[in-house]
Amino acid sequence: MDLLIRLPWALGLILAAIALSSWQKLGLEGSLALAAGRTIAQLTVVGYFLGVVFAFKSPWAVLAVLGGMLIVASIVARNRISQKIPRLLPLIAGSILVSTALTLTYTSLLIVQPQPWYDPQTVIPLAGIVLGNAMNGAAIAGDRLVSTLNSSQLEIETHLSLGATPQQAVAQYRRDAIKAGLIPTINSMMVVGLVTLPGIITGQLLGGADPIQAAAFQMLILFMLAFATLLTTILVTQGLLRQFFNQAAQLILW
Repeated sequence: MDLLIRLPWALGLILAAIALSSWQKLGLEGSLALAAGRTIAQLTVVGYFLGVVFAFKSPWAVLAVLGGMLIVASIVARNRISQKIPRLLPLIAGSILVSTALTLTYTSLLIVQPQPWYDPQTVIPLAGIVLGNAMNGAAIAGDRLVSTLNSSQLEIETHLSLGATPQQAVAQYRRDAIKAGLIPTINSMMVVGLVTLPGIITGQLLGGADPIQAAAFQMLILFMLAFATLLTTILVTQGLLRQFFNQAAQLILW
């Protein structure tokens, strides 16, 4: 409760940032003010909404929340890749759904073991973290692959004319796209605890949790993100390739 009372003082940091922007003539004052306003409004609504869901403790409510999060994540990722490619939204949604479901199922059954299985205070935060990273991985890998294919028409068609299959002609481009989608996650794992303390461990430490337990939970989160993001990028890039070639193995540019 003390934090809620003192939270308005945090606005001083945003006001200072706006003042710095004005002083340096960066033109970011409006963006900073709008971002701060949206942060306050969105997180306030989310806080009250999740409070209701946590109190209700219904599996249907939890699934509804997760479904809404999945839809938003899929639309955001689709918009960052392209809106011209047919059936892109269901491809991304299906990829994120599969990777998130497998990750949460494995984690819930073998590691966290919430009681009941749909415990909203466990499932929703974990799903939100996985969905967010899967969304970013899908967007980065998908955008990288689409842009590379569109700019490499001559090379791809040369490989095809020499007898390569579509998968062989674009194999390196796909690998590069998948690696690009994994870079943020791998970088986070490389420097965690040395350069940064991620939000999960920071929140637990501020909440008074044992540092070793907080560190263990952060390890779990990072391992979940590595698997989910990799699986998502694999599924998204594989699905995208099918949209760039017809049945005659001819390249189609979007």
